[in-house]
Amino acid sequence: MIGSISRRGQSSWRLKFEGDRGPDGLRNIQRCTVRGSRREAEAKLAELVAAVGSGRYVEPSSIAVGDFVRARVTAWEAQGAISARTAQRYRQLVENQIVPHLGSKLLQKLRPLDLEAWHAALRSGGRVRGSGGVAPRTIGHAHKVLGSALEDAVENEFITRNICRTKPAPKVPDAEMVIVRDLAGLVGKLAGWRLGAVAVVALFTGARLGEVLALRWNRVDLDKKRLAVVEALEHTKLHGTRVKPPKTRAGRREISLPDILVARLREHRKGQLERRLQLGAGRLPEDALLFPDELTGELLSPNAVSAAWGHFAASIGQPELTFHGLRHSHVSLLIDQGVDIVTIAKRIGHAKPDITLRVYAHLFRQGDGKAAAAIDAVLGAGGAQI
Repeated sequence: MIGSISRRGQSSWRLKFEGDRGPDGLRNIQRCTVRGSRREAEAKLAELVAAVGSGRYVEPSSIAVGDFVRARVTAWEAQGAISARTAQRYRQLVENQIVPHLGSKLLQKLRPLDLEAWHAALRSGGRVRGSGGVAPRTIGHAHKVLGSALEDAVENEFITRNICRTKPAPKVPDAEMVIVRDLAGLVGKLAGWRLGAVAVVALFTGARLGEVLALRWNRVDLDKKRLAVVEALEHTKLHGTRVKPPKTRAGRREISLPDILVARLREHRKGQLERRLQLGAGRLPEDALLFPDELTGELLSPNAVSAAWGHFAASIGQPELTFHGLRHSHVSLLIDQGVDIVTIAKRIGHAKPDITLRVYAHLFRQGDGKAAAAIDAVLGAGGAQI
């Protein structure tokens, strides 16, 4: 049977055709109703039959966008494709940016114009708290989550194409990360802050906050001036603060330590030993944390340290400098000193140098004057005749 058409109303037609046979080999009869003229119904039937013949036909489904995306985030987390912290962030995007606008729409009815209207709605009034729209970067993140879910929908034959590929998110304006300009001045101010040693480690190793807070003394060799990053902390509402492997295989790495950091860590270790002696706690265990919670001795919350840093940065007149800005400052320092991109990528735990180039491209652009200086140095002060 190729297909048949029967009238249902004055301008309504019932189409009947055979879909792909199931695993049992039985016939799979499909039916759908269309509106319009008989000629339009015939054209639609021919389109459906051709789609079956080419393997492009997708059976109708009533699953909604919100339900499908929620299910995919849960599946990605269960498979280990994303961390618990990333899953938490994805769920925030789903519930705050995707579901209110697209959640009830049928997955198979989603069209590029729907995405265009969604982007516009988020830009004009998508904030969860207060009025106004959300930042283009947030829209981009929500678009990425939806696009990943639609990619899975294509793979599992719920839909025939991923419209997030043809309708991109709004462009994110280039925003320069605030970095440390007065290095010596900041180091001096950190000496008097209770979490100063945490910040100094981040500043002079480029390690992420979670990696710094997971460091243990048996992974630090002050004589050889090296430390090993093998773990990181993450904090989620569901699991609290816990230890996990680094974000990628490249995240497991050894980092050389400058003399100023070695001296600061020796001072920090001495302070820990003195406090233990005062409390009668005995010797410092080999696997003791470098930066435990002083009251409980347990893991410090990354969120708590970030909040404390915010207050400290504001107190020294640099409220725009985030803790993550210390990592960017470290990379900026290495670039300024001419360290090659491969070494920088390995030091900060990027899997590939091109990731480092994408993230820190603006810092390389600022240093373009060195290229001309290098050419002048090769050709000599007077230059060569051309």
